[in-house]
Amino acid sequence: MDSRPVFQRADRIGGIALSEIVQISERANLLRAEGRDVTALSTGEPDFPTPPHVIAAANAAAVGGQTKYPPTAGTPVLRDAIAAQAGVRRENVLVSTGAKQVLANAMLASLNPGDEVVIPAPYWTSYSDIVAMAGGRAVTVSCPMTEGFKLTPEKLEAAITPKTRWLMLNSPSNPSGAIYSAVEIEALASVLENHPQVWVLADEIYEHLSYAAFVSFADAAPALKDRTLIVNGVSKAWAMTGWRIGWAIGPAELIKAMTAVQGQVTSGACSISQAAALAALSGDQELLSERRDAFRTRRDLVAHRLNAVPGIHCPVPDGAFYVFPNLEGLISAGGFENDAAVCDWLLSEAHVAIVPGRAFGLPGHARISFAYAEADLEKGLDRIAEAVGRLTN
Repeated sequence: MDSRPVFQRADRIGGIALSEIVQISERANLLRAEGRDVTALSTGEPDFPTPPHVIAAANAAAVGGQTKYPPTAGTPVLRDAIAAQAGVRRENVLVSTGAKQVLANAMLASLNPGDEVVIPAPYWTSYSDIVAMAGGRAVTVSCPMTEGFKLTPEKLEAAITPKTRWLMLNSPSNPSGAIYSAVEIEALASVLENHPQVWVLADEIYEHLSYAAFVSFADAAPALKDRTLIVNGVSKAWAMTGWRIGWAIGPAELIKAMTAVQGQVTSGACSISQAAALAALSGDQELLSERRDAFRTRRDLVAHRLNAVPGIHCPVPDGAFYVFPNLEGLISAGGFENDAAVCDWLLSEAHVAIVPGRAFGLPGHARISFAYAEADLEKGLDRIAEAVGRLTN
């Protein structure tokens, strides 16, 4: 008789595994370990360094003794800085260990078993898993390329049931780069005004990486302010992914409930990182426009090069640092089973790592990050073009 203990996974994480993004990155690393020259265009991490004045502020905080347990909801000075920019009070702000924790805090604080969350697809891979982990059910709504990868009022109305608790909206979007205009937000808000039980989680982490006009959901739909949660942070625009600072801006009662959840998971976010985030918010903002211009140049390069590849159609995104090209022509021409098969083939044959659209809830596409140096982008694009050329000739 085998007496070894058997681990039993909790039901709440029964369908949760490492994201396909992470799995592909790990495969790329294994190939590199075997001596292969792999070009990874799969992760959403800027290649720029954290700004020097931010690092200096973190160093000063550490040397100055800011190394004790911070307040659970965030240091008052950082919360006040975030609140001032958003035009709210400190009690409306929660600082967390990354924007991902903000999402988890919100879902754990508000969902009961069976509650539903409407999520337009394509969506960031963690959204549906976080909802499931909190006991909710993700109701994904397909938003194809022909609709600009954006949710329409008609589809939103059709997705809402008496069990719907949240609409989760990401603008600018990961992975499509789509940005909702003020008019589009107003149209969605007009639907939600008839469903007072539905709250809005607006993930605006790519706000400062917008190549078209950006408007916050809270500004475009002020009538829904009392049931809107804004998610943001310093990871993307300031190249501070490893510092792990994100924040929530929302109604005080919701923030209080989310703080209670955070208090039993991580307590306050790293005190040194909070000092760094404060420096990012209060320092010279010219750097943001400079880096946005650099990303815009990379965007145009990647979209142009991909659109020259037979079987690939790449819309030019309005924000973030991803393109989400349609691969259906390539899938058909190459006899591939699906988008994942194309991505597997590119990694194996061309040594380029990209992420299949199925990971984001919209098969037939792939996400390619242009948060890399132009030399790396050119190298990866050359390899894609050469591999497809061999396949289709």
